[in-house]
Amino acid sequence: MASIFSKIVAGEIPAHVVAETTEFLAFLDVSPLVMGHVLVIPKKEIDYIFDMDEESYFGLTLFAKIVATGLKQAFPCTKVGVAVIGLEVPHVHIHLIPMNNVSDMNFAKAKLQPTQEELAEAAAKIKAALSKE
Repeated sequence: MASIFSKIVAGEIPAHVVAETTEFLAFLDVSPLVMGHVLVIPKKEIDYIFDMDEESYFGLTLFAKIVATGLKQAFPCTKVGVAVIGLEVPHVHIHLIPMNNVSDMNFAKAKLQPTQEELAEAAAKIKAALSKE
């Protein structure tokens, strides 16, 4: 069965995409820890990040770095936190989270519930920052 992320890649489920290549996709988490929380995925469905071939793994990591640069400009923060957890969706994904303190990366805390308009605005800010790169 296709993961929710594969359905996003296929266009079956809408997403607030901030960046895309032929192999990778970056979109906003709809239940973010903080505004600007982005998920970066390979378009190919792979469950575990360390099962990726080296070329894809390095490509995904480089793509995440590029997205993080735009994210930091769009949502000024001390650093962009990076997390790979991989238990909630069986599809490789990297969390990029604007952070000013450690609690911004606490996955046990309550998630935000932004409106579609707020998500669209956040995505537009990140896209605009990336277009300047």
